[in-house]
Amino acid sequence: MAKVHPLSISKTDDASTTSTSSCSNNKYVTSKRETFTIWMKSLVMQGKGCTAFDENGEIVYRIDNYNNKHSNEVYLMDLRGKLLFTVCEKKTCFFPSWEGYKNNGANKALFQVRKSCSSILGKKGFAYKVTMRSDGSCYRLEGLSGKSSEFRITDSNGGVVAETKRKQSSSGVVLGDDVFTLVVEPHVDHSFIMALVTVYGLIRHQL
Repeated sequence: MAKVHPLSISKTDDASTTSTSSCSNNKYVTSKRETFTIWMKSLVMQGKGCTAFDENGEIVYRIDNYNNKHSNEVYLMDLRGKLLFTVCEKKTCFFPSWEGYKNNGANKALFQVRKSCSSILGKKGFAYKVTMRSDGSCYRLEGLSGKSSEFRITDSNGGVVAETKRKQSSSGVVLGDDVFTLVVEPHVDHSFIMALVTVYGLIRHQL
C-alpha cells in the first residue's frame, strides 16, 4: 500500500523540533507538534469511516463503519484494532449531543459535546462546546461554514490545540474535502483530538 504523507508544516518552537520523545507515559502525548493526514474513508469497505496517517505515512487511527450508512455510534481504533474511544450521538427534543467514552473499562463518559450558545457565527461558521466530565474543563470545536475540512479545537483560554486545513499534494494540488491535514500542538493527547475529529465526522454525517 502506498504511503500518504502530510503537507510539511513549519515549526516555530525550536524545542519541539528537536525532541521526539514522549513527555509522559501516555504514548499519545508527545513534546513536539504532530501532523496527521485524515482521510474520511474506511480502508476496509471504502465507505463510511476514517483513516489517519502519521508523518511517515503509517496508519495510526481508523474507524470502520461496515454498514456504509451514517451511524449514531462509532469506534475509534488504533492500527491493530485496539479500541480507544467509543463516540455516541444522543438524541434529545432540542439539539443532539455527543459523548465520548475512553475504552479503559470506565462506564462514565469522558467528555460531552453540545452546540455552543454562541454557535451562530454568521458566515464564519459554528461552534460546539466540549465539556470534560472529570473536572468540568472545556474546549471548543469550531467549524468554518462551507469548508467541511477546516475546523479547529481551542482550550478554555482560546488557545488553539489542534486545527485542520485542506490537504495539498507535494505539487500544490488541493485534494478533495474528505482529505485534510490535522496539526496537533505539543503536550496534547492526539487520541483525544482524534475522538473530537470523530465527533465532527458524526456532526457532518461523514461516519
